[in-house]
Amino acid sequence: MSRCGLIAVVGAPNAGKSTLVNALVGQKVAIVSPKVQTTRTRLIGIAIAGDAQLMLVDTPGIFQPKKRLERAMVAAAWEGAEGADAILLVVDARAGLKDEVAAIIDGLKDRREPKLLVLNKVDIAKKDKLLTLAARLNDALAFDETFMVSAATGDGIEDLKKALAARVPEGPWHFPEDQLTDISTRLLAAEITREQLYLQLYQELPYAATVETEKWEEHRDGSVAIHHQIMVERPSQRAIILGKGGQQIKAIGAAARAELTKQLGRPVHLYLHVKVNPHWAEDRSIYRDMGLGWVE
Repeated sequence: MSRCGLIAVVGAPNAGKSTLVNALVGQKVAIVSPKVQTTRTRLIGIAIAGDAQLMLVDTPGIFQPKKRLERAMVAAAWEGAEGADAILLVVDARAGLKDEVAAIIDGLKDRREPKLLVLNKVDIAKKDKLLTLAARLNDALAFDETFMVSAATGDGIEDLKKALAARVPEGPWHFPEDQLTDISTRLLAAEITREQLYLQLYQELPYAATVETEKWEEHRDGSVAIHHQIMVERPSQRAIILGKGGQQIKAIGAAARAELTKQLGRPVHLYLHVKVNPHWAEDRSIYRDMGLGWVE
């Protein structure tokens, strides 16, 4: 008998949720970077463990939102946990029990779903403090199970996957065996370009930026031409992305094209265009494309 279930992965920004989902799936389905709030949209990574299919809901980090986009991201995170067969609270073991983690625990206390604690980044955390941290977190909320993993190195991932497989109910698989995520290829492509904005601009990154796939052209030789529009709020942000003599956007495009070629398994021609739109974060269609609900 096959098994299938929904696992919600929640936590504070930069806890390593997307890296964990990628590790459980066994392939990159969510973008990652050292910057907080990298994940904006809610996606499902699909992992196979024996006869079980695990639908891992990778959610945006939960924090105290201020702007409309931030409120939509946090709403998407909590909605991703609705009706899950288990909720994984991912905590950065190096950062410990911060205010954001305590607030999430308060939000989980009245939920009926089984709750599992995952201490991530144990490879770079102080080993003598891990058991103390686990005890403090379990005092705050009685978790059904506690795991210590490093999503970056893979330590503890197989044990976690087996435990999740044992928890999901019997039932047919919801996705084909070879499908790894529920998001469209067009959205994944836009996310990969946005990932390079985070990785390459780092401190100078304009957070008020988004990427849209404007055009997708299939060629007879098997290659694909992808046109991405990068939207920012101010001309100064456009100048940062372009760089001196256009060198920065060339570097972003080259890295994104290499990653897209790897992910799609075929040649990619990538064209980037930067547009200034002061009000893009108020555009309902952009929220829809990102898989986010509109919030007032």
